[in-house]
Amino acid sequence: MKRILYISLFVFLLSACAPKPSGPQTLTVMTHDSFAVSENVVQAFEQANNAKVTFIKSGDTGAALNKAILTKDAPLADVFYGVDNTFLSRALDADIYEPYDSPALKNIPAEFQLDPSRRALPVDYGDVCINYDKAYFASRNLPIPQSLEDLTKPEYKGLLVVENPATSSPGLAFLLATVKHFGDPNYLGYWKDLRANGLVVVDGWETAYYTNFSGSSGKGPQPMVVSYGTSPAAEVMFAQTPLSDSPTASIIGPDTCFRQIEFVGILKGTQRRALAEKFVDFALGAQFQADMPAQMFVYPVAPNITLPDAFVKYSQTAPQPAAISPADIAANRDAWIQNWTDAVLR
Repeated sequence: MKRILYISLFVFLLSACAPKPSGPQTLTVMTHDSFAVSENVVQAFEQANNAKVTFIKSGDTGAALNKAILTKDAPLADVFYGVDNTFLSRALDADIYEPYDSPALKNIPAEFQLDPSRRALPVDYGDVCINYDKAYFASRNLPIPQSLEDLTKPEYKGLLVVENPATSSPGLAFLLATVKHFGDPNYLGYWKDLRANGLVVVDGWETAYYTNFSGSSGKGPQPMVVSYGTSPAAEVMFAQTPLSDSPTASIIGPDTCFRQIEFVGILKGTQRRALAEKFVDFALGAQFQADMPAQMFVYPVAPNITLPDAFVKYSQTAPQPAAISPADIAANRDAWIQNWTDAVLR
């Protein structure tokens, strides 16, 4: 009898000391409002890593970065996805990221790796360009503008709507393209010429594209809008009635577009460092990269990713996009915006 009791006690002690299966770890990812990913892609990461991923959408890129900076001493998330090269230096100066030299970086072209400290890792890119309504120009036999200078010509008076760079990421990107092309302070003279030629300014992209632009709704008064080189593909892929061609296209002459590169990074203070590293690796990996074009209409930074057919056929990238270093943007962004405001809105 004693022997049976001893055996039972031994079995009980073994079971008490044995590690119990742990539940999934929760990983929190802060993003901008335009972030999107397929559910099955997220589930693949969760299942592979015994994890649960929660996304916190925090406004546009600038607003999301502000939130990350203001809460850096008590971070709301483990990972931040979506800082772009117009705000990169601000994020790095605020020291919100932990360095991580992901093994996936060896596959990413050097042109996208703007942070040698490996705190912000490139994850996607796209060109902010002027989109135009093809039917409008064809019906009037009006040539498509080929340069920034063309937009100040009388035949294009009142035909362009842009977003305010103080409140809009694509608006800021287009402002930067004009700074690169004309130089500082000459860009201000260009904007004054645009204003004299009937330029329309609105606060954000949604108003510009869906209310003012004629190419999407067919009812807006402006046949040209600052949008993205991928917008023509979105017109086809999201059309309620199947289309044989996109109703819009992009102007992609030298310096007419600005290339935005987005980054992902591990936030300082995370309690899930190992899992955060795995998520960054996953974001740079083939499954996530292949999902982005149809979800966020951006290009993957990883090479050799198969793109959707409509994306390949209708999206456009600029052969010579405007480029300004993140350091120059950081040093001058606020002044450029303020001077633009004084020249265009006052």
